[in-house]
Amino acid sequence: MPSESRLRADAKRNSEQIRAAAIGAFQGRGLTVPLEEVAKAAGVSKATVFNRFGGRIGLIEAVIEEVVATELFAVIDHTRTIDDIGERIVHYLTALRDLQYRQPAVNDVLLQTYPHSRQLMEICRVGSEANDELIAAAQPSGALRPEFTAGDLHALVLDNALALKHGERPPRDAYDRRTAYLLDGIRGQLSR
Repeated sequence: MPSESRLRADAKRNSEQIRAAAIGAFQGRGLTVPLEEVAKAAGVSKATVFNRFGGRIGLIEAVIEEVVATELFAVIDHTRTIDDIGERIVHYLTALRDLQYRQPAVNDVLLQTYPHSRQLMEICRVGSEANDELIAAAQPSGALRPEFTAGDLHALVLDNALALKHGERPPRDAYDRRTAYLLDGIRGQLSR
């Protein structure tokens, strides 16, 4: 009969392998990757994933920091350090759209694909506050069109998430060109 310490070591190794496989799968294809594929990549059974993490929500919460939160919060934090509000808007939207393009899991978070995940919903709350803060700072300066609201920014971000998740993925140059069109469309008279 295996010793208890051997079983603990196996459980720890399995958990680490599952986490690594989930990070790779979620970053590459989003949070909806079948758990069977995560288990196979980790070299364990789907039952082991459930045993170690309690299912998809537990697994998402175990890795969401590495998959989404760290990069998204870095975009928000860096945006807050930029003094010029026009440059702040350009940086934020360009960096956010880049992250949406590179990391499919970001779109799953923004679309609140798993609303039962408290961590996922907290990331959404922080992102919404950053959007509101940016618009509140930009409107009085004339950097944005006067009628452009935080709700408009939220809708544009979600529209992009939906397009990337469910539409045909555009080539990167076309995507970046569309980011420039978006920025041109929302800028106020003082920013043109």
